[in-house]
Amino acid sequence: MLAKAYTVAFEGIEARLVEVQCAVTQGLPGFAIVGLPDKAVSEARERVRAALGALSIALPARKITVNLSPADMPKEGSHFDLPIALALLAAIDILPREEVEGCVALGELALDGRLIAVAGALPAALAAAEEDRALICPAASGAEAAWVGATPVLAPATLAEAIAHFTGRHPPPVAPSPRPPGPRDG
Repeated sequence: MLAKAYTVAFEGIEARLVEVQCAVTQGLPGFAIVGLPDKAVSEARERVRAALGALSIALPARKITVNLSPADMPKEGSHFDLPIALALLAAIDILPREEVEGCVALGELALDGRLIAVAGALPAALAAAEEDRALICPAASGAEAAWVGATPVLAPATLAEAIAHFTGRHPPPVAPSPRPPGPRDG
């Protein structure tokens, strides 16, 4: 079972696309993240595991490997949590793979499944638009991402809302595109 999601890594203010590959295979149960992750990214496995547990989603007793590609580019920050969770959920057939692959995702997961705002929503939205993909980010980051205006921005408050969107139960809120100030807004 192999699934992919997409996110970004930051080089200065530029966001570069990162493919999050998740394989669930036979072998000793474990959860590894490879592809030059920093400490915050490596700790994502514990946040993802706890958030899924809070939603009563059990991980299979199999070997889970997450590869962040390209492997030679450093990956930093907690914004990798959401795309790792989405790729894992697609790999275990909870989410449709094609839907997950059609988005760029970023967001930190709280242990109870809430999505926590992260820096970089605006450059991530620019990268998503360049790849003709939607952006899914925490509700608190949605307004910033919507400034791009060139890609749909889905802004759920929780992982449960994101799952409901991908499974067709209901869409998460779409972040409204902010309007530029008019002459009366002074």
